[in-house]
Amino acid sequence: MKEKTKEFLKRYLIGFMLGIVSAGAVIVYAETYFPSNDVTYDNTESGLKSSDVQGAIDELYGVCFPSAGDQVIEDAGLEKDPYECRYFFTGADPNNYITFNNETAGWRIISVECDGTIKIMRKESIRKMVWDGFSSNWARPSIINTYLNETYYNELDTTAQSQIVAKDFSIGAVENRNDYLADQINSENRTKWNGKVALPTLSEYIRSNSNKSSCETFRLYDDNYSSCKNTTWMYTSNTFWTLTPESSVSYRLYAIVYLGYIQATDTGIDSNIYPVVYLNSDITLIGDGSQSNPYTIE
Repeated sequence: MKEKTKEFLKRYLIGFMLGIVSAGAVIVYAETYFPSNDVTYDNTESGLKSSDVQGAIDELYGVCFPSAGDQVIEDAGLEKDPYECRYFFTGADPNNYITFNNETAGWRIISVECDGTIKIMRKESIRKMVWDGFSSNWARPSIINTYLNETYYNELDTTAQSQIVAKDFSIGAVENRNDYLADQINSENRTKWNGKVALPTLSEYIRSNSNKSSCETFRLYDDNYSSCKNTTWMYTSNTFWTLTPESSVSYRLYAIVYLGYIQATDTGIDSNIYPVVYLNSDITLIGDGSQSNPYTIE
């Protein structure tokens, strides 16, 4: 099995069971591994807490790959998140391309979740649009929320619709230039919205960066944006909306500006939309995730 194939599967197995490997093609059957009582979270102001999550991950990690090193994963860009039970693709151009809605390599995988779902983001903007004009509350619902979950969702093909699962998206407000990523994640997680189509959060954008020493917090990223934009695949040359409001002003939320920095932006301004969805845990993926051989769903 090629190293670039191993990298995804190794992390993928934290939440899933390995299927068949043959002739350079990899088939993964996505099945939930963790029973619901294995994971508990306390997302309070005291900080992120978990119970039995890390032990279960490490146990499976060791049993499945007793001789494989972390370097296999790190080289490929899939990293275990230290804050939540998730695995993120990081770096400038990891092998996280996926074909969805008949768009070949048109989406990219943000993260692999411990419940077996896969969070993906469209590679190209679908259009520019104002957020709302009055409030940064996604659950209001905002204009973009309504557009994505009615107009856009109904334009997806029926197969793609069947592969999407409704899940909780974090829509909590975050303090400007926060120094602690754990605090930022807690703030995002304090408010949830359940639905099918949303946007990436600000912390997901930051966590997609492989340069942890310079870019791993809101403040660090903002101070070093000119270099940080080069070590995350989520950066584009377009200004685009995130799902995360700014905590001190009710009509501002964060956008990633085309120059690479993070900006609290008025909701009435046009900005690009990159849809995000969760894929069902029972899908089958084939491919190695490269742009020339993206993951395909069967």
